[in-house]
Amino acid sequence: QLQLVESGGGLVQPGGSLRLSCAASGFTLDYYVIAWYRQAPGKELEGVSCISRSGSDVNYTKYIDPVKGRFTISRDTAKSTVYLQMNSLEHDDTAVYYCASYWTYLNDCRLNRADVMSWGQGTQVTVSP
Repeated sequence: QLQLVESGGGLVQPGGSLRLSCAASGFTLDYYVIAWYRQAPGKELEGVSCISRSGSDVNYTKYIDPVKGRFTISRDTAKSTVYLQMNSLEHDDTAVYYCASYWTYLNDCRLNRADVMSWGQGTQVTVSP
């Protein structure tokens, strides 16, 4: 089982930015779809963004509507790390953010909890004045 480690969470003012990182312990992330999920207080876990596995010229990415244009997911294959750059943060982005992974032979990704094989421990993002 892939062990995922998130980092980069913290407290930020509305309009600010954070970059979350997801790395694997002892394995490369290159062969896995990586997704970011979040859970806000009192709310259900929701998928935020995902990126297809490495191996093609272009990575397929997906975002939920509330974060489109503000969040960017990317891979650094040299560091075997996936990032979630979060700009123009809003109060509603406050949540615990989880990195998740699964494998597929397809060059795409989807935000379906049933696909997830491994989860990180989560990192808190708080957006507050």
